[in-house]
Amino acid sequence: MSQPRWQWENAAAGALAGLATVAATHPLDVVRTRFQANDGRVAYLPTYRNTAQALFTIARSEGLRGLYAGFLPAVLGSSLSWGLYFFFYGRAKKRYSAKREESLSPGLHLASAAEAGALVSLCTHPVWLIKTRLQLQNPLHRTRAYSGFYDAFTTIMREEGWRALYKGIVPSLFLVSHGVIHFTSYEELRKVVIKLKAKGREERPEGADKMLNSVDYAILGASSKLAAILLCYPFQVIRTRLQQRPYTDGTPRYIDTWHVAKETARFEGLRGFYKGITPNLLKNVPASSITFTVYENVMKLLRLGRTQE
Repeated sequence: MSQPRWQWENAAAGALAGLATVAATHPLDVVRTRFQANDGRVAYLPTYRNTAQALFTIARSEGLRGLYAGFLPAVLGSSLSWGLYFFFYGRAKKRYSAKREESLSPGLHLASAAEAGALVSLCTHPVWLIKTRLQLQNPLHRTRAYSGFYDAFTTIMREEGWRALYKGIVPSLFLVSHGVIHFTSYEELRKVVIKLKAKGREERPEGADKMLNSVDYAILGASSKLAAILLCYPFQVIRTRLQQRPYTDGTPRYIDTWHVAKETARFEGLRGFYKGITPNLLKNVPASSITFTVYENVMKLLRLGRTQE
């Protein structure tokens, strides 16, 4: 298969994977965003006791429309992100390996992933900002509500200018490290599990794929995702708070990343940086388990197919 065709097929597959994930988990994403934005010092954001009560309250007071607020930009952003990520990642690896005869080192794989993540963030940030603002709209808001994605875009451009579309870009770029931590944690935990399983065997089977089963891969995927979330989650909270719509007089709720960090630490402490962590875990950890389980089992089948040829 030619390199360009391989890249575009991976981009298409990634885009479809993103679409399916968003459709299944969007209500939890809405709840997470509202928890993250609520610093307890504003009257236009509803207060929820927990994730279940938040889902029930939104469904009762705002209906399905509330649970799926910002769904269009979420689908667009996720599909674009996955598609562009695979495309940029493939191009970066190709460029790094152009003058090398041997395979890429782990460091260059991480560099490719970081480069792809940064480019995706720059390309899709305006879409995610609009998604956040649509998700935060609720009956308590005093400003005119955006009617949808296009209305939000044109209103932001008219009232705040194009720079407003990139509010929160600094913490977004820091969040590129999420993928690096995720995959690095996965590989390191995988080595530990293989080493532990190999200790109890006199004859080691050829290849690590024979030592691990689907349950192992699911646990590894969930554990590595949990590590990445716990380390990077404060940047998500900071980004969400920066992306909020300004007051009716045009004054922003927060000025910059440092302002958010300082105010959150002052009034809420460490807990403030982890608001919405429960719906975030409910949304992301199971998805990661499924992803790595499917990935590793597909790789097993492909290796099996090659040995039988």
